[in-house]
Amino acid sequence: MTSLRHNDPRDTYLDAARACILDIGWRRTTLTEVARRAGVSRMTIYRTWSDMRQLLADLMTREWTEVVVAAEAEDAPDRSVVERLVDKLVRTVKVLRSNELFVRIVELDPELVLPYLLDRRGRSQQLILDLVEQALRDAQAGGDVRAGDPAAMARGLVLSAHGFVLSAHTMVDDTVSEDALEQEMRVVLTRTLQP
Repeated sequence: MTSLRHNDPRDTYLDAARACILDIGWRRTTLTEVARRAGVSRMTIYRTWSDMRQLLADLMTREWTEVVVAAEAEDAPDRSVVERLVDKLVRTVKVLRSNELFVRIVELDPELVLPYLLDRRGRSQQLILDLVEQALRDAQAGGDVRAGDPAAMARGLVLSAHGFVLSAHTMVDDTVSEDALEQEMRVVLTRTLQP
C-alpha cells in the first residue's frame, strides 16, 4: 500500500495511537499512553490533540485515506469505464473490511463508527464522495455512465457500500459466501451506473 506518511512527527504519534488501539482498544487508550509509546512527553501530544476523539478522527482519516488511495492506484485500462469504477469501489470495500484498525474498532468499540453513519460525514467519507463524484462526471461526459446528478449518485453508491463494509459478515453463512456477496455488490453497482 502506498503510504501518505511523510516525515511529519504527527505520523509517529498517530502510529503510536494505532498500536495502542490494536493492543488494548480505544476505550483503554489514553493520550498519556500514546505519548509513552511515541517516546515523547504528554504535553507534546496534548499540544497536538486536546483529547482522544480528535486524535482518533485524525488517525481514521489517515488510515481510510490510505485505503482509498491504494484502491485508486490500481487500475485496469483494458476494462470499461464502469467496470473500472466498480472495481475501485469493490476494492475499497474489501480493503477497508480487512483493515486491522477498522476490524479492531468494529470488534471492540463499534460505537466509534456510529457518528459517521448516523450524524455526519467524516473527512475520509468526503474524500471518497469527491473522488466518486468526479469519476462519475468524467464518465458521464464520455457517455459511459447514465445521466443523473453525480453528487446524488456518488452518495447513493457510498451508502450502498456502507452495508457491504459493515454488515456483509452478517449475511455470510453456509448458503451464501463472501465471494457471492461480492459478486452481488458488483451487479448492484454496475446496474446503478450503466447508461
